[in-house]
Amino acid sequence: MTLLDWLFVAAYLALSFGIAGYYYQRAGEDTSEFFLSGRAMPWWLAGTSMVATTFAVDTPLLVTEIVAQDGIAGNWLWWNAAIGGMLTVFFFARLWRRSGVLTDVEFVEFRYSGRPAAWLRGLKALFFGLLMNILIIGWVSLAMETVINRLFPDLTLFGHASVTVLGSDVSAALVVTGGLILLVAVYALLSGLWGVMVTDLFQFVVAMGGTIALAFFVLDRPEIGGVQGLREQLPAETFHLLPTIGGAANGAAMFTLSVLSFAAYAGVQWWASWYPGAEPGAAATSRSA
Repeated sequence: MTLLDWLFVAAYLALSFGIAGYYYQRAGEDTSEFFLSGRAMPWWLAGTSMVATTFAVDTPLLVTEIVAQDGIAGNWLWWNAAIGGMLTVFFFARLWRRSGVLTDVEFVEFRYSGRPAAWLRGLKALFFGLLMNILIIGWVSLAMETVINRLFPDLTLFGHASVTVLGSDVSAALVVTGGLILLVAVYALLSGLWGVMVTDLFQFVVAMGGTIALAFFVLDRPEIGGVQGLREQLPAETFHLLPTIGGAANGAAMFTLSVLSFAAYAGVQWWASWYPGAEPGAAATSRSA
């Protein structure tokens, strides 16, 4: 990385913590302000934050692999979730706000009653708050470690490629990743939901701007030859927006599904599986409240 690259990184961190500092006093007013932004969050900011939350460091790696293996239509693996996201923004969020609850686990005892409701609330808190968070943070951290290793293959800490943590050798890249997680935790604790969502907006603009710019730079390379050159080098099926229903892939990079499988993706998958920001209700609507 050049000096200009490091200046961009420093400016990015400074602006992120500047946002946290700006909302620090407001976040400390009460729990409603910290967790729900005083229930005054505009819908467009809440929606952008929900989308930005799913755009972690693992997202470009995953989507690139999907397109390489199954073509553009392979994105139906996650495009189907857009239906639940739209219902969340335009339908469920309004009902959620009317309920007056603070979190999705609180909604369990609001919707049900008695000891079974308390047990369900506890199990849901443990499952989503502990197990699912560990899994998600784990795969995002692995993606971040992979990116750091590619950018800095000779990275060392105190002259060593790895350090010992609790009796285990941990790579320098993973230690840096842990440090970044702590930085994120600090600014989230400082700024509350307002700061987190405004930071999400800023980071989303940076991520999308960088992704679009990268696409232009890559396409402009002589070995690619622009969009036309890319089309000439890849099978036509790679560029199909819809999967091939009930057909065969014929060795091309394309997404092939049976009729029943596509019906499951379009009609069942988006509401029957849990993912933050993609399901009707649950975690996404708690942010919109």
